[in-house]
Amino acid sequence: MIVGVPKEVKQDEYRVAMVPAGVEELTRAGHTVLIQAGAGSGSGIGDELYVANGAQIVATDAEVWARADMIVKVKEPMRDEWPRMRAGQTVFTYFHFAADRALTDAVIQSGITAIAYETIRDAKGTLPLLTPMSEVAGRMSIQEGAKYLERPFDGRGILLAGVPGVPPATVSVIGAGVVGANAARVAAGLGANVFILDVNLDRLRYIDDVMPQNVTTVFSNRLNILDCLRHSDLVIGAVLIPGAKAPHLVRREDLKVMQPRAVVIDVAIDQGGCFETSRPTTHAKPTYIVDDIVHYCVTNMPGAVGRTSTYALTNVTLPYALQLANKGPERAVRENPALREGVNVRAGKVTNQPVAETFGLECAPAL
Repeated sequence: MIVGVPKEVKQDEYRVAMVPAGVEELTRAGHTVLIQAGAGSGSGIGDELYVANGAQIVATDAEVWARADMIVKVKEPMRDEWPRMRAGQTVFTYFHFAADRALTDAVIQSGITAIAYETIRDAKGTLPLLTPMSEVAGRMSIQEGAKYLERPFDGRGILLAGVPGVPPATVSVIGAGVVGANAARVAAGLGANVFILDVNLDRLRYIDDVMPQNVTTVFSNRLNILDCLRHSDLVIGAVLIPGAKAPHLVRREDLKVMQPRAVVIDVAIDQGGCFETSRPTTHAKPTYIVDDIVHYCVTNMPGAVGRTSTYALTNVTLPYALQLANKGPERAVRENPALREGVNVRAGKVTNQPVAETFGLECAPAL
């Protein structure tokens, strides 16, 4: 199989979908790996390292897309890439279809097989290809929140950790999954007063067992969310319904109960966001203000720490990429239920139920 890795074109995206170790394993198995020149530069990986491990360096993304049987990426295909997708090709990347009808339609029309990292589910019921980036985003959310609480960035002028004689900031985390747990752990480690909300009591019991004393678990309902908003300097949106659009748990009118110039970090923005007032932003222009509340809604947060994120991501994606290459996509999907969960669109049909329901489309079988 010819496996292609184009350079990411999303703004401020510094990750790359394959590291030299992945090239070595694929070429050793008899596959050809095409790497676009400079694809790894944002992660500190030079073309010479890819070549030393058997890759062919090609000059343009057009050549990568034209020659490859399978494209391995990090982010969803951008508009400039849509015309390059072709029937029969497999594209293996994050797609987040439920947040983007235009992308969904483009992929349907292209005829590719779209295998989405974010919906691959293993035998334990976890999302192994989403987990490492959720860990990065959760930890980054506190790092970014602390920065945007500073007054030069339009925040409240509050130090997250406080100092002796001055109380620390209050942080509320909506969602106790991988993102939320990592956010709460980092915020607590800095000394903040942390509330973490979820509807899963078993998960809250676990969080209560493993977190320090400055983390308080709260059952997530409308009244408790509003109560936490009133007292919070920083709110992290960490809600995930795999494959589906995130629910708006914080409405626009709720912002009026918050402290002026409090900060919200909507990590769920890739799936549409869990704040009604959220809209996608970039690392170049990460924030905006609505009703005196600072919103940070960057859609590729882990891209800013490209080196860490690239290695964390490729640790988990490579085994699946090898299966797809070694067996071919159809056999690999047939034999591996986790990969089958990842097939979102195939041969012009949506094959993921939450995506189909989001857009009122028919859901076809993955095979």
